[in-house]
Amino acid sequence: MEKAVLITIGDEILSGNTVDTNSNFIATELKNIGIKVIQILTISDEIETIKNALSTAFETGDLVITTGGLGPTRDDKTKKALAEYFNDEIALDEVTFDHLKGYMERRGRADILERNKEQAFVPTKSIVFQNHYGTAPCMMMEQDGKLCYSLPGVPYEVKPLIKDQIIPYLQQRFSLHYIHTRIVSVVGIPESILADKIEEWELALPENIALSYLPVGTRVKLRLTASGENEEQLKQRTEEEIQKLLPLVQGHVIAVTEDKIENILAEMLTERNLTISTAESCTGGELAKMITSVSGSSKYFLGGMVAYATEKKIKILNVSRETVDEFTVVSEQVAQEMAKGCQELFETHISLSTTGVAGPGKGEDGKDVGTVYYTIRINDHEVTSKLYMPHLERVDFMDFVSQKVIQDLVSLLVNS
Repeated sequence: MEKAVLITIGDEILSGNTVDTNSNFIATELKNIGIKVIQILTISDEIETIKNALSTAFETGDLVITTGGLGPTRDDKTKKALAEYFNDEIALDEVTFDHLKGYMERRGRADILERNKEQAFVPTKSIVFQNHYGTAPCMMMEQDGKLCYSLPGVPYEVKPLIKDQIIPYLQQRFSLHYIHTRIVSVVGIPESILADKIEEWELALPENIALSYLPVGTRVKLRLTASGENEEQLKQRTEEEIQKLLPLVQGHVIAVTEDKIENILAEMLTERNLTISTAESCTGGELAKMITSVSGSSKYFLGGMVAYATEKKIKILNVSRETVDEFTVVSEQVAQEMAKGCQELFETHISLSTTGVAGPGKGEDGKDVGTVYYTIRINDHEVTSKLYMPHLERVDFMDFVSQKVIQDLVSLLVNS
């Protein structure tokens, strides 16, 4: 059991109306137990299409996981496709029906039990994994030692089924290698130059340790993935390789433990007992969202505000009207005054501010789309930077700027 294929079923995915987050989650969970996803297919909800996808998947993979396409009506095409592909028939499973009945009763929806009874009809050869957060069960089919799991498409139903039932089942049934992953975050050096600097080290890595370059904004995450039978030996060997790497990228490393930049920041702020606040305009609260997405952020994040209108920048953050009139609202000077006003308002050690034009139209002061100024203020010291990214769409712009601001703050704290 080494290779997996994921199949996402649903026209809503193909149309772009719904984003497939399930595949990313499932691939990560499988990777952690030594199973590599080698292909991800997105297909329409048609019986022949599903059967063809299953055939293709089983040609290359040992494990197939489908998500989506399971409904409460008799025209459920996924179950019909499974039954036809595995030469089976569909029948009522009493255990699944009892589970469904209890699920409905606990939620006060027993009145629609009959309408959802079809969910308890499953292929007779399948092993059912009950869904504790929805009405569609997970069905496992087997063929020549290869497994196929069919799951509903709702992410909050998929996650517990994968983590609490499917992963433990796979670990118990198959002898799987341990997987150990470490991330070294590098800034201030282009990916191509970085690759040249560490080429000799990379080529000398043991066969069971793989290196991946993962660019995120202007940061490069070097991911080391080790696989083997002894978990402690994997951890020790990976740490040894990281210690060989660090001198080669000295001055550019901001973290060797955490992955996400907001987690790296959280670790630093907690260790140094620092507090932080945000004053945002063009990022629309994305900075505060990233910072507070980390558990325990209430220890260091005291507050933030989105001062979108110029008048609110003046009234709440004490930005000078004269400054706005002279330099415009999207300027270095306004970003600096926003940061200072924010720091004073929330009484924090650190404050962050952003002012810019996310688009698609120009700003009220005529500044071009993609222009942004941001200030990082640490106690009495401040650093203001400018970015110009007219090629980014609005949401991507907001995300990139927020990532960059936090990354710059981390770099400043590392070197302080």
